[in-house]
Amino acid sequence: MTTTTSAVEAVWRIESGRLVAALTRITGDFAAAEDLAQDALERALRQWPSDGVPEHPASWLMATAKHLAVDAYRRRLTLDRKLAELVQETSHEQEGDPMSDVDEQLDTVVPDDLLRLVFLTCHPALTAESQVALTLRTVGGLTTREIARAFLVPEPTVGQRISRAKRTLAERQVRFELPPPAELRARLGAVLAVVYLIFNEGYAATGGDDWTRPVLCHDALRLGRLLTRLQPDEPEVHGLLALMELQASRIPARTGPAGEAVLLADQDRRRWDLLLVRRGLAALETAEDLGGGPYTLQAAIAACHARATSVATTDWRRVAALYTLLLHLTPSPVVALNRAVAVGMAQGPDRGLALANKLTDTPALAGHPELAAVRATFLQQLGRLDEARAQFLLAAERTPNASQRRLYLRQADAVL
Repeated sequence: MTTTTSAVEAVWRIESGRLVAALTRITGDFAAAEDLAQDALERALRQWPSDGVPEHPASWLMATAKHLAVDAYRRRLTLDRKLAELVQETSHEQEGDPMSDVDEQLDTVVPDDLLRLVFLTCHPALTAESQVALTLRTVGGLTTREIARAFLVPEPTVGQRISRAKRTLAERQVRFELPPPAELRARLGAVLAVVYLIFNEGYAATGGDDWTRPVLCHDALRLGRLLTRLQPDEPEVHGLLALMELQASRIPARTGPAGEAVLLADQDRRRWDLLLVRRGLAALETAEDLGGGPYTLQAAIAACHARATSVATTDWRRVAALYTLLLHLTPSPVVALNRAVAVGMAQGPDRGLALANKLTDTPALAGHPELAAVRATFLQQLGRLDEARAQFLLAAERTPNASQRRLYLRQADAVL
């Protein structure tokens, strides 16, 4: 892969969601917006290797997509009725190019474009799984492999869900707009799930060379803050925002000087973002006052870490108790694994290892690198060094993320 191709792919991963959202707002057609964005990407792949990467690649992609949209309108007159009406109104009122107002609208970035796109792709005509998969692919720019990892399902399953979801939206001619207030609540659960999964991919990237993708975290936080203004009385909206703010506060300390992954136990907590900590704790208080739920419980766990000065001073008994309650409310192999870690920290590595060992036959965790890493850590603490080294190597083998792989290999080498 050439350097230029890598640059194109990197920009696309960051900007594709915003690009599709802006184009959907203008065209009113989700499928057409995706096609235009893909056409702009293909043009970049053709031109950038010879012309060089532009100084502002995101702006280049948007401008190219804009021109493609205008050209498509002029050739086929198939844009949304909103554009057609705009042309009809302005063609009698001004001289010059009747597409000038279209150009202006295409250059205008509405702050909640991404949020509108999230609500569109979380349409009730789609299954819950399809809603989340399509939105992660379109808004988050995640690959089917990354989404499959989030769902703990095979990659082909995710691809089928996304294809069916696109067909359904096209057949129903779903418009790009926020649903009426009565429908907001029905879509809110899927929207919150999507926002958090986008954040998670930014916090701990599935693949690639980087341990984190802060741009995704930033987008998720912005969407979360918009949601608290849109639905201020919903406790889980505040709970999710609290969780993301508190976790995002650690991002500056999650990588070292050379970009290497740094685990919680080794982080310099002085590098944590205290403003995000304060925001997160305030949002948690609001969520708890309103009632809360699973996201609020997870935020309460994150708050235990935020309030502690080190791993040793963390209230692990409270963390374990919160995970036990969370596991009761939302049974999940990942929650069970996190609970095993907390119990091991609170009650000893033998207890934590016993709980982790019970998860080894869980199909959803088959090939999951974190399970091997958790077992390795407890085995090392128990002095079972050969087994610990083998589990760290297994974790390294299982992860598609290069930074995470290097971390596990360092841990394997450090086992004494």
